[in-house]
Amino acid sequence: MAGLRVIGGSAKGRRLRMVAGEGTRPIGDRAKESLFNIIGADIEGSRFLDLFAGTGSVGIEALSRGAATAVFIDTASAAIRTLNKNLAATGLGDKADVAQMDALAFLGRPPGSPFDYVFVAPPQYHGLWLRALRALDDWHGGLREDAWVVVQIDPREAEAERLTRLARFDERIYGTTMLRFYRTK
Repeated sequence: MAGLRVIGGSAKGRRLRMVAGEGTRPIGDRAKESLFNIIGADIEGSRFLDLFAGTGSVGIEALSRGAATAVFIDTASAAIRTLNKNLAATGLGDKADVAQMDALAFLGRPPGSPFDYVFVAPPQYHGLWLRALRALDDWHGGLREDAWVVVQIDPREAEAERLTRLARFDERIYGTTMLRFYRTK
């Protein structure tokens, strides 16, 4: 990937730093643009959760396009350092809360305010996407009534979810990136 950038909103065109090493898989511009075209203007004023945040590219895009707040969760200290630099470079840090912790542990805590959108993009091939999705499905009070959860996986990771409160309503594939869209029932 040539580099990351913010593709829309107040920070459009700003370059974002990459996390050193192989531990993150940033979303490509084509998939990210499609994601935000699908969400549309509903992002404005929303509360956004970027789980397994890495560079923070998706949560930063949400803030740039008008989300009121974004919470970024990642366990890796290198990712947290990069994310904080990206928030500073875009001038969006005042709308962000960054926590270095395990995403599943975060979902095991009582939520503060519920989220409108959750983006889940864990490291590949560890089954974390499904564990996180099931934790979100069971996270009472964490999601607004009409919340969306978007999961980024490699298409080879796809499997049945068996969920109670969330239902998949769309799925898109962009090369080796699959986005699955869920909303609360």
